[in-house]
Amino acid sequence: MSEPVNPAIFLMGPTASGKTDLAVALAEHLPVELISVDSALIYRDMVIGTARPEPAVLARAPHRLIDFLDPAEAYSAARFRQDALREMADIAAHGRVPLLVGGTMLYFRALEHGLSAMPEADAAVRARLEAEAAEHGWAALHARLAEVDPTTAARIHPNDPQRIQRALEVWELSGQPMSAFHAQARPADFPWHPVYLVLAPADRAVLRERIARRFHAMLAAGLVEEVEALRTRGDLHAGLPSMRAVGYRQVWEFLEGTLSYDEMVEKAITATRQLAKR
Repeated sequence: MSEPVNPAIFLMGPTASGKTDLAVALAEHLPVELISVDSALIYRDMVIGTARPEPAVLARAPHRLIDFLDPAEAYSAARFRQDALREMADIAAHGRVPLLVGGTMLYFRALEHGLSAMPEADAAVRARLEAEAAEHGWAALHARLAEVDPTTAARIHPNDPQRIQRALEVWELSGQPMSAFHAQARPADFPWHPVYLVLAPADRAVLRERIARRFHAMLAAGLVEEVEALRTRGDLHAGLPSMRAVGYRQVWEFLEGTLSYDEMVEKAITATRQLAKR
């Protein structure tokens, strides 16, 4: 006789689509507890640019897996899976249903389907790829990726340095394309029955405008000052995953003088819109 399968709710959708508002409303009417599925909200001291829910919202509906990692530290989909499964088990043990909300689809896939045994990150390889990107641009590295792993390159936008770097790193360390590892993914032990709630705006133009308004609101709320405070710590740099998050990357480049203010705004909004297409 098979073991009973616990229910879980997966609330997903593009950035700025209203996921948090819906999750909080559900938490006020259903016996659920929220787990964030967001690769930027994990970091401490990154409040404005990650659109972290206001303290009053978190008081009404606490979110697990936010605001717990220093921006200098790395995090992975494998670690997220471990953390999320632990939190889901704890929620179920208290007689409630886990509601996972966010837009980092890699984390959702890793949680439900497991991960392949890809090589661990290598600091030396990453540093060299960063140097090459600084000299030639990420578009050039994306073109290189398209030569060795066209399947993965087709899924990654040329302006997505973190994923380009990881795919090339896997190729260089293993001699195999990342797509081959994905095809060999191990079956996941996932004793949960997900109920999927997907927010997909019917009018993409409305979402595009909402993204622009939200970024301007972040700037008005002090995003530039937030990034400046992170830069002055002295232990962070533009190559870290935390500082490559959309918005933070462009503001960092503005503070370094490589982008004008208007260029920074345009590039951040464009990058966020591209992110919302995935």
